[in-house]
Amino acid sequence: MNKQLQYDLNNTRQLLTQALEEGLSYLQNINAAPTSAAKATTDFAPLPTDGAGGSDALSEFRKRFKDLMVASAGPRYWGFVTGGTTPAAIMGDMLATIFDQNTQTVKGHGDLSGIIEFETIDMLKELFSLPDDFLGGFVTGATMSNFTCLGVARQWVGKQKGVDIAKKGVPSIFPILSAVPHSSSIKALSMLGLGSSNIQIVKTIDPTREAIDIAALEEKIQLLNGEPFILISSGGTVNTVDYDDAQAIAGLKEKYNFWWHVDAAFGGFAAISPAYAHLLAGWGKADSITVDGHKWLNVPYESAFFFVKEKHKLLQVETYQNSNAPYLGDPLENFSFLNFLPENSRRFKALPAWFTLKAYGKEGYREIVERNISQAMQLGEFISQSDYFELLAPVRLNTVCFTLKNSDSIAVQTFLDRINDSGKVFMTPTFFNGRKGIRAALVNWRTTEEDVKIVQKEMMKAVS
Repeated sequence: MNKQLQYDLNNTRQLLTQALEEGLSYLQNINAAPTSAAKATTDFAPLPTDGAGGSDALSEFRKRFKDLMVASAGPRYWGFVTGGTTPAAIMGDMLATIFDQNTQTVKGHGDLSGIIEFETIDMLKELFSLPDDFLGGFVTGATMSNFTCLGVARQWVGKQKGVDIAKKGVPSIFPILSAVPHSSSIKALSMLGLGSSNIQIVKTIDPTREAIDIAALEEKIQLLNGEPFILISSGGTVNTVDYDDAQAIAGLKEKYNFWWHVDAAFGGFAAISPAYAHLLAGWGKADSITVDGHKWLNVPYESAFFFVKEKHKLLQVETYQNSNAPYLGDPLENFSFLNFLPENSRRFKALPAWFTLKAYGKEGYREIVERNISQAMQLGEFISQSDYFELLAPVRLNTVCFTLKNSDSIAVQTFLDRINDSGKVFMTPTFFNGRKGIRAALVNWRTTEEDVKIVQKEMMKAVS
């Protein structure tokens, strides 16, 4: 064995302790850490001929990179709908790294990680009050979750037309309807060969809303004359957290033949709160659902999960089976995540989710969701009463979409740059109804009312 590698093996406890202390130092100071990096560059260092070991690598990291790490897991990082990581989720993620399991099998001689993933999916169904007739699994984010679900939807449409698309390819373009699809769904359609520009856009209730017009949707369905199609509905849009009427869509599903996919990346968490669960009433009738874990579940970044109706299990296996790998076994004989989702190689993503769900339970997550919504309402009230800002849409849940009064796009961007450069808060730009705007998305378990007050002060500084 390499001499340095042998040394590190003998000193693993010390090395991991050093790394843990570094991480704990970051977490203990995260409220004061900047939310955006200084505009600094660093020269690339070459690959060493002889490595110096883990301790020296940590020292170099401290010297070159530590001060450039932003508080993306902190209480005032409100960009991209990014959650933090709960203490229990960190515990689970550390153990997922250490145990380094091949998360695939649920039967036979494999490890238990597949069983834990099954249990975690069951807990998530209970958290969201979804029916038991969904199967699910973990992937890297909303893009792969949408990809997974829409891949099965593609196979379903093919079977309606008498074609096994997984084997034969896409024979022709078929209808895909949506009102305000997220970019990750559009990207998934591109990767699936269905065409990112082939969505037939259905109008919204009115120009100020992002919710689909159900009457217009039914008109488009009738024009298809019974042709099977995919409907992508929103369980919380990005700009304004608007919801398509799931109950009405469930009613349409009883009348027409289509695959119903709900993109509820962060809006699905409304189902946890009795005060907001009505926004998703009926979504349990969908064929598939996307939800992000690294948003409101507050697990480490690069985590999402999907739900697909169990009745579509065969279609899912047909889509993702490793049919040319006999050593992986019969995909229909025993369930394996190898034949159930896109990635053959997967990290043990379910473990951080398992830990945090066990640690805080349904009531813990209800409190986080309702607290963040209350804070978003607090910020929205400040904006609506301000002489300098205006809301571009009502605050419906946890995202505040606003702009500067009587200002052009350049002025809005200048303000956003100023407030982000402060390092006290991070927000992202957007456009809504043809106007340049700003989005603040609150999904972090650490955020307090005091954080909202800090942001309000920074906003006033940035316009003065």
